[in-house]
Order: sequence, then structure tokens, then C-alpha cells
Amino acid sequence: MNAYRLLQILLVAFGVVFCLIWPLAIVWPSGWAWHEGPPMASQYYMMIVGVYATLGVFMILAARDPLKHVSLIWFVAVSSAVHAAIMAVQSLDDPMHRGHLLGDVPALLLVTLAFAVLVPRAQRGATV
Repeated sequence: MNAYRLLQILLVAFGVVFCLIWPLAIVWPSGWAWHEGPPMASQYYMMIVGVYATLGVFMILAARDPLKHVSLIWFVAVSSAVHAAIMAVQSLDDPMHRGHLLGDVPALLLVTLAFAVLVPRAQRGATV
């Protein structure tokens, strides 16, 4: 499988996960939510759910032709790295949130790493 095809698959897979942040918080709150109670108990969390679900839909749409949407993919990669770094520091500072070090922090780092590796490879493959 070439980098372009794998990039397409991961855009859809990660996009679906981004759309499922709310259910993930219900199933595994210590790894995906930053508040007590159900997701709807926090106004900020519902804003995060809305932003990530929207981003997930656009990632799925970008999978049709990833090289036309490279800036979106790089935004996802870099913003995921920044988000993961902030959450890691906050998780280390608060023992109640250590579950994030096994949940959304590594998930976001996986997104970052996958796109950072695949985008340049897909671009090189397209120019050959």
C-alpha cells in the first residue's frame, strides 16, 4: 500500500474518531473528558465536541483527494501535537486527569506522527 492510499484511509479513520469524541467520553471519561459527569454537563466540552466533529467531517471529505487539502492535514497534525502537549502537562499536574496520558494524549500524538510521515511521502509519490 502506498503512502497516498494510507493517508486516505487514516483521514477517514481519524476523522471518524474525531466525530466520536462524545461517545468516547461516555465510555472512558478519564481518558477523554476533563470534567465530572456526562459530556453535556460541561459547556466547554460540548464546544470541543462540536469543533472536533466538524474537523472530523472535513478530514473525511479531504480523504477524496488529500493532496488538495494538505493545509487542512497539516493543521490537524500540528494542532493535535499542541493539544497533546498541553494536555500532557496538565495531566501530570493533576492526578485526577492522569488517564489522559493513556487516552487522548497518545491518540493525538498518533495523529500527528501519522500525518507528519505520510503527507511528505504522498507528495513525493505524486511528483514521481
